[in-house]
Amino acid sequence: MATNIEIEAKVLIDEEGYKAVKNKYKYYENSEYIQTNYYIDTKDFKLRNNGVGLRIRKTNDKYVLTLKTPLSEGLLEKTETISRIEYIDMRDSNVFPETKIKQFIKMLGFKIEELQILASLKTERIDVYFDTGTFSIDKNKYNDQVDYELEKEGNNLKTAEEFLENICKSCNIPFKINRVSKQARAFNSIK
Repeated sequence: MATNIEIEAKVLIDEEGYKAVKNKYKYYENSEYIQTNYYIDTKDFKLRNNGVGLRIRKTNDKYVLTLKTPLSEGLLEKTETISRIEYIDMRDSNVFPETKIKQFIKMLGFKIEELQILASLKTERIDVYFDTGTFSIDKNKYNDQVDYELEKEGNNLKTAEEFLENICKSCNIPFKINRVSKQARAFNSIK
């Protein structure tokens, strides 16, 4: 199980802003791919109500289980690769994968048998590479909704936010930090 601290700044933009950023950075070194997040919680959102995020992310044929818990700045993120069969068992039968994350969730006091996949979000992502790091241009689809987002991970939130502010300025689009995660937006769309 890998453990790291995720510090990430995000900006929601409109479709025109998305096209402007995509066009401006199309000649930079980049990679494009699709990832789908399957968000897990109890029917009454016990994890979410305690600031905990849980998902399975599918990218190509790889499935990664991720647990996120809040820190004073950023999130403590635990990840483990699971098999396609483990994902299908979770999706179809609510059988949680036998992982260290499962043990950690139990340790936090949550009942594994109450967990299920409640929402999914598909992201068409472009990672743009700079000497100073990578930022992502996302088109997200969930529950008949589409939104667009810029993301930048960093060592501290202020530097990541300043980076995104410069991207927005260079494309003449509004800069407003987004504090609502993809998971929260997907969950909010099903209520």
